[in-house]
Amino acid sequence: MINPFRLVGHGVLGTCETVGEIVLFAVQAIARGVRGPYYWRPLLQQMIDIGFYSLPVVGLTAIFTGMVLALQSYTGFSRFEAQSAVATIVVVSITRELGPVLAGLMVAGRVGAAMAAELGTMRVTEQIDALSTLSTDPMRYLVFPRLLAATLMMPVLVLIADIIGVMGGFIVGVAKLGFGPQDYINRTFDFLETGDVVAGLVKAAVFGFIVAMMGCFQGYNSGRGAQGVGTATTRAVVSASIMILTADYIVTELFFAK
Repeated sequence: MINPFRLVGHGVLGTCETVGEIVLFAVQAIARGVRGPYYWRPLLQQMIDIGFYSLPVVGLTAIFTGMVLALQSYTGFSRFEAQSAVATIVVVSITRELGPVLAGLMVAGRVGAAMAAELGTMRVTEQIDALSTLSTDPMRYLVFPRLLAATLMMPVLVLIADIIGVMGGFIVGVAKLGFGPQDYINRTFDFLETGDVVAGLVKAAVFGFIVAMMGCFQGYNSGRGAQGVGTATTRAVVSASIMILTADYIVTELFFAK
């Protein structure tokens, strides 16, 4: 007979164990990386991979999100004769919430999976063990540059995504919904506050760290063989996505809770 309490307890203990392993992995990577030596070439390469090559998918997501948000807001507010609030809703929603979250999820699918696959392959082919044999700390050389690059580049990506998303709303508002260009721009900036943008950029930095951490953790500890690498890749994307949504609520609570 299956004991439900045993299953629940086993699940809770397993979750706590995994969380503890991730925390220890993060602390170890940061502590070793901060002490140096610093590997600038891997850092710059990761900044290009995460920032520049993720820009097309993030920008495409942002512009269509802004366009759809403008249309949906106009449709909803027209019932209450409040169409003039469309520009404000678009810019606040994108800077506070949609820009960071959607960019984080897109980067998790692209970068997190790539990191897990790359490090998992290196683990399977024993390249990580070879680095240790050559007196090169894998944490400093492989993990820390990825963590730092993702944490630094995600706010840049989100800032660009915010601009592109607001531009998408502007295009729809002016071309389809009948707003005047100057009137739309004025309403966009009337109620936008610095805190909205700052909160979104802080979320972006947190999400970038999460994506890199889960990609590196799952890849670094992947199982042997092709199946192990595939499992690590899947877990990296899924766990990063769940943690992004969880961290989104926590950061929002810290910034906007009264």
